[in-house]
Amino acid sequence: MERLVGTVSRGIRGPIIRQGDDLRKIVVDSILAAAASEDGFSIRDHDIVAVTEAVVARAQGNYASIDDIAQDVHAKFQDSPFAVMFPILSRNRFAICLRGIAKGAALGAKKIYLMFGYPSDEVGNHLVDEEDLDEAGVNPWTDVLTEQKYRELFGYRKHRFTGVDYIDYYKGIIEEAGCEAVILFANRPEAILPYTKNVLTCDTHTRFRTQKLCKKAGGEIVLTLDDILCAPVNGSGFNAQYGLLGSNKATEETVKLFPRDCDAFVQDVQKMMEERTGKHVEVMVYGDGAFKDPVGKIWELADPVVSPAYTSGLEGQPNEVKLKYLADNDFADLSGDELKRAISDYIRQKDDNLVGQMVSQGTTPRRLTDLIGSLCDLTSGSGDKGTPFIYIQGYFDNYTK
Repeated sequence: MERLVGTVSRGIRGPIIRQGDDLRKIVVDSILAAAASEDGFSIRDHDIVAVTEAVVARAQGNYASIDDIAQDVHAKFQDSPFAVMFPILSRNRFAICLRGIAKGAALGAKKIYLMFGYPSDEVGNHLVDEEDLDEAGVNPWTDVLTEQKYRELFGYRKHRFTGVDYIDYYKGIIEEAGCEAVILFANRPEAILPYTKNVLTCDTHTRFRTQKLCKKAGGEIVLTLDDILCAPVNGSGFNAQYGLLGSNKATEETVKLFPRDCDAFVQDVQKMMEERTGKHVEVMVYGDGAFKDPVGKIWELADPVVSPAYTSGLEGQPNEVKLKYLADNDFADLSGDELKRAISDYIRQKDDNLVGQMVSQGTTPRRLTDLIGSLCDLTSGSGDKGTPFIYIQGYFDNYTK
């Protein structure tokens, strides 16, 4: 009988991970225990093991305090006033980082220029709606607004999901650290330079462009969040590649950083799975998925990448044909088993690279790790499911398998 089930994504429960745990062994043990349970499954070649970045960083003990952030920020800006530009609107992602940044500024100039992008931050959290800008006659690409002007035009608005006025919230964090906060709204990075030549740009996916434009327009010290905690401070955690990017609030005084040295981790898990099962599976570490909420308009990806590490079998993009295109065009005169055979033969003989061909139109031209990481993020959720490991089967199957 032919297989009637395609891709299956399973959330695998595991223990609460603590610093120093042998996460590689825990991952493999948890998957094999689930496979042997009453809800079990068989381990197959080309299955995918995915591990959320949060438990990797936790096992590594990759944490830092707001004092560590403050010391690094002060070391890099000294006593110069500086701007915090394009922060995302998130209590979990950025507020705790801002506490450390503001504490660092308090050791020096005691002043921060906080410049919001508007009408929304980089990942789609809105301060105001686009329609409000239209009614107010504001052009977000040219107009620079002060806090006073912004309030005159738009008043006080709370985030539709969190109920937080992020302007007041972030301003309060800066002032609580003992700094003056000057609030601005603009989308052109160089708009900050009449106020200060020193900038910490806090956007994620556009940070290098922002940095380049500021430097080109005369910025002096222009850093990104990659540059903060890219090395340990007083023995703290760090991330040499991403710094504070991808960090999350751990406690009121600490952040959990994006995990580091993940390449060795995925290779080790792959090797351990093969040693214990005889099967060659692919392994990845995943963070935020890359998808957008059509109602809240929030783009989920606040991490710098979906997957910081993965085994070689997850390189590249899907190379797929659109079944409905074949059914409606090439084989429109066929039906039943004859149609099935024709499409199956076409898939078996398809080109190795379908880019630009009409038959692939409408398939998803994204990297495998971004697609699979999004599937994993949606499977594990962000709350209390208790499934930090994901086991995926059938992802590389097609209609002919």
